[in-house]
Order: sequence, then structure tokens, then C-alpha cells
Amino acid sequence: MEFKDYYELLGVKRDASEAEIKKAFRRLARKYHPDVSKEPDAELRMQEVNEAYAVLSDPEKRAAYDQLGRSYRPGEEFRPPPDWDAGFEFSDHTFSAEEAAQFSDFFANLFGRGRAGFGDPFGAGGFRGSARPGHAPGRGEDHHAKVMLTIEESFLGGTRQIALRVPRLDSNGRLTLENRTLTVKIPKGIRDGQTIRLAGQGGPGTGGAPAGDLLLQVRFEPHPRYRVEGRDLHLTLPVAPWEAALGAVLPVTLPNGTLKVRIPAGAQSGRQVRARGKGLPSDPPGDLVITLRVVLPPADTPAARALYEKMAQELDFDPRREEH
Repeated sequence: MEFKDYYELLGVKRDASEAEIKKAFRRLARKYHPDVSKEPDAELRMQEVNEAYAVLSDPEKRAAYDQLGRSYRPGEEFRPPPDWDAGFEFSDHTFSAEEAAQFSDFFANLFGRGRAGFGDPFGAGGFRGSARPGHAPGRGEDHHAKVMLTIEESFLGGTRQIALRVPRLDSNGRLTLENRTLTVKIPKGIRDGQTIRLAGQGGPGTGGAPAGDLLLQVRFEPHPRYRVEGRDLHLTLPVAPWEAALGAVLPVTLPNGTLKVRIPAGAQSGRQVRARGKGLPSDPPGDLVITLRVVLPPADTPAARALYEKMAQELDFDPRREEH
């Protein structure tokens, strides 16, 4: 997929105002609209102009696009980085899959429903329910944001401050980002992909009607040791050759404490040991899945080398025996 420079397509600078973007669009529409244009590629060019305008005329989409596109050039191979849109607060304006399909794959990947924070409710059930259909007249619009949490926060729960960036147009029609900080209660055991609903923190209502809600989609930050699948917590445990061969009871550090795990005798690298109910503390709790990795001590001293030589002489062991 190729990166598209929407500013270049409209012929405007990156700090262009709302009025400048609209003026550029109208000029190009008069030039390339298929009903009046004599250009041979008018239909394609008009589609590109429409796509660029759909993004740059919308402060939310433009802010997200600006965040993403700073280090890319037109035509460069492009794949959206994971969770590139985290920390932005968006309203519920979105494109359906059918509407997004009218534009390029680049657009559909970024701004189609269920992509990049646009859409409801992020393709996963809410922690306290999903958005309610049939809002009362005048009720404020629900807003959405993606927030990054640690696996430890899911295990322990608690509260933390969440910083969000809210795209706005200033009095001159130029894009700005307002910072918004919220204190959020993190439910213990919340899973990747679930949402936390903050009542009344969305768009303002009209005529005295209540404000909408803010739905925070939870994503887990990459962790150097743990990996989560659903409710299950995965980790790799290094074991010594004698622990794997003879069996052992080893301490395993978890986000909420230390657990003693029994390693069966004769375990090989890659074997999995499962501790029921020791994963995310959900209802029901997940499991802890431990993948063993046998680590050989180096033969970097005379004594260590002598031990390896003795093993080679006394053990009837050929790791390739089954291949013969």
C-alpha cells in the first residue's frame, strides 16, 4: 500500500487553514469534475481530490493523518504502525465500509469503520456495555479514544490519569490540538480490546440535554516479558538443564506477586506448563501459560568443560537418534 500525501494532492501547505483547503478543493473540482472536465484522467483525479478533501476538511481525521504522515513521502510503501491513533479523542463521525471503499485502500485502512479509532464500539464489547442506539433528541454525541495500558494495570486495577489530544479549529480556521486530562478508574481484569465508558464526558448536549459518553478502547502496551491472549497470560521461563531433566519447583514472577510452578521431569524446550486461574483476574479468571526454554550453561571454564566431557562419555544420549 502506498502512502498518499493529501496536502500535495490539493496543492496546499501543511498549515493551511480551513478556508484555504476549501478554496483549493473547489478550484480542483471545477478542473476535474467529469461532467465538465476535458482532462483524460479527470475521473481518477476527481476521486483523489475528493479523498484528500474528506480527510483534510475534517479536523479529527486531519490531526490523526498529520500524526501518522510526518515521516512518509508520496508513493512510499506504507503500513500503519500498531495503535498509531492512541491518545486522540474522536467523535462518532465515521465512514461505513461501503463509503470507505469508494476511496483508496490507504483511506480505507485508516478511516473505514472499525479502523484507527473511527467507529463504534471498536469491534469489541464494552467493559460496561457498548454504545446505546436511539439517543434521545439533543443528547450529546459519544466520543471515542484509544488508550494504552500496561498488563500490570489490568492485574492490579486502580486509577490513573489519561491524557488525550482533542483536534479543534482555532478562530482563523487552523488546526490545533487541545490537551485533555482525565482521572480514570481501571477495572481489575480488563482485557485488551474492551472499553471503559465515562458517562457525560463526550460531546455536549443541546437544549439542556445530557452530554454524551466517552468510550475508551483499551490496548495493552507491548511488554518485554508477558503476552496476553484473551484472559490468558503467556510468558517464557528459562530453566537450567538439570531443572528440566530432574524436575523442579520454580518461582515465577507475576504482576500481582510470585507463584511457585512445578516443572515436570524430562521437560524439553517449548513444552508448555499451564497454571489454571492464574492469568488475568477476570470472571472467570484466565490461565497462566508458561513456555519452557532450556538454557545451557557455557563451557567457559575448565571445570565446566570437564563436566560436559563427562556427560558426553557417560550418557547414552544422541539427540538425533529419531532421525536415523
